[in-house]
Amino acid sequence: MAKALKNRTWLALGAMGLAAMALAGCGDSSSDDASYREQPVEVLYNRALDDLGNQDYKNAAKGFEEVDRQHPYSVWATKAEIMAAFAYYQNNKYDDAIIALDRFIQLHPGHKDIPYAYYLKGICYYEQISDVRRDQRVTQQALDSLADVAKRFPDTPYARDARLKVELCIDHLAGKEMDVGRYYEKQQQYVGAINRYRTVIERYQTTTHVPEALHRLVECYLALGVKSEAKETAAVLGYNFPGSDWYQDTYYLVTGEGSPADSDTGSGKFLGLF
Repeated sequence: MAKALKNRTWLALGAMGLAAMALAGCGDSSSDDASYREQPVEVLYNRALDDLGNQDYKNAAKGFEEVDRQHPYSVWATKAEIMAAFAYYQNNKYDDAIIALDRFIQLHPGHKDIPYAYYLKGICYYEQISDVRRDQRVTQQALDSLADVAKRFPDTPYARDARLKVELCIDHLAGKEMDVGRYYEKQQQYVGAINRYRTVIERYQTTTHVPEALHRLVECYLALGVKSEAKETAAVLGYNFPGSDWYQDTYYLVTGEGSPADSDTGSGKFLGLF
C-alpha cells in the first residue's frame, strides 16, 4: 500500500506539472454557462482540472475527453488526452487508462511527455500485480512495459524507478514458479516440480528464490532416487550460497549430519563430500 501511494504521489507531480502549464494559458471560466454543449476549450479544461483537484476522477476523465472531442486541433487537446489517462489511473480504472495512453502514444510518438505516458502505462500494470497464487499475466505485462521505459528513456527521471520495478516483477514471476513447483512436489509430481525449479534457476538466476529452488531440486532428486543429481545440485548450492539457511538444510538432508539449524556447517566440509 505504501508503495502504491508513493507511485501515485510521483505520478501526480508529473501530471500536475502538465496541468500547471495548461493553466498558464487558460482564461477565467466563471462567466461561462456550463449547460452549453459546445464550450470554449479553456472552460472545459479548467472544469476538468477542478474535478481532478476535487478528486472527482470520473468526471475529470470525462471532462478531459470532452476537450479532445470538441477541440481536437487545440494544443490543449493533446494535454487533455494524457490528463484523462491520469484521471482514469487515479480512479483505479486501469484498463481505461491504458487504452487512453496507447492512443496518446500512437498519435504523439514524438511528444515531450511520451516518457511519462510509457511510465504511467507500466505503473497501471504494476499496481494490478496479484498474489503469486494467481495468474501472473499482468506481472509479465508490467515487466515488459517498465523494461521498455528503461530502454527507451534511460536518462529520464522515470527510468530509475522503472528498473527497480523490473527487478521486483522478475522476483514475483520467480515466486510464481516456486509456488507451482511446491504444489507439484507436495502432490509427489516430482518431474513437474523439477521443471519449475529449474526454470527459476535458469531464467530468474538473480532473484532471491534461487537458493530455495536448488534445495527443492535436491529434495525432488532424492525422492526419485537420483542421488548423483542430488549431490551435484547440493554442491552448486553450497558453492554459490554457503551462508544460506537453505544450504544448511540441504547439507543435513544429503548427509544426515548436523541439523537444519546447525550454523557451524561450512562450505568446505560440504563440498569435500563430493
